[in-house]
Amino acid sequence: MKLIRFGAFENEKPGVLSSDGKKLNVSAFGEDYNEKFFATNGLERLSEWLKTNECPEVSETERLGSCVARPSKIICIGLNYAKHAAESGMDVPKEPVVFFKSTTALCGPNDNVIIPRNSVKTDWEVELAVIIGKKASYITEETAMDYVAGYALHNDYSEREFQLERGGQWVKGKSNDTFAPLGPFMATKDEVADPHNLNLWLELNGKKIQDSNTNDLIFNIPQIVSYLSNFMTLLPGDVISTGTPAGVGLGFKPPMYLKAGDVVELGIEGLGEQKQTALAWG
Repeated sequence: MKLIRFGAFENEKPGVLSSDGKKLNVSAFGEDYNEKFFATNGLERLSEWLKTNECPEVSETERLGSCVARPSKIICIGLNYAKHAAESGMDVPKEPVVFFKSTTALCGPNDNVIIPRNSVKTDWEVELAVIIGKKASYITEETAMDYVAGYALHNDYSEREFQLERGGQWVKGKSNDTFAPLGPFMATKDEVADPHNLNLWLELNGKKIQDSNTNDLIFNIPQIVSYLSNFMTLLPGDVISTGTPAGVGLGFKPPMYLKAGDVVELGIEGLGEQKQTALAWG
């Protein structure tokens, strides 16, 4: 299945993409794609419900929201592609680099990205996101994939001055509103044959500047999920963003950052595409 959410910001309704690409409204199912939905075997229940229920189509003009409702946490893995670590001037990590992104950064895949107040270093990062399907604590790498519900496209926007030059933790540069567009859909695990062999790319104003494959991940998905479960309980619906390849603005010489009017387009093989236009704050 491919899960979508549509409608006004923070008032989204649940939907699915049909096999022929139609957007279907499943509001009559009565549940949003949140922690309770995933924790109570919602994917299987929804699949069964769809077999016996007709669903109205969603207009093509409807806004798409984040493909999952606001989760308990968005956990990000930094420097997880070797070439990105190099362009950032940092060593390849011996263990996953972990940081958080505020859940209030979550937005739709085609919403405008707002350059924060006083920002001069807003950057982009195309990433594969993993959505957790059931509660995980102290799990092994061998069983980690059993806890994954599916995958989605994520743009981990980052303000590099806030992140790297203002002291403290990276979360400050990662959490502004609109800094976590997620979707256009969440593909369930069975929709993705091999999450470790997906092409991912990002274009700025029509020029491709990130172009890689998830086979270049330093730490793979079972390693990441198992690792995180040793430090926190992962809850159903939690989002784990697995890192970005080379080609971020920070890595250019001189560095290159977003300005108002810039258009960012990105995609992952089998997981759809996003498009954001940069607007100045206020």
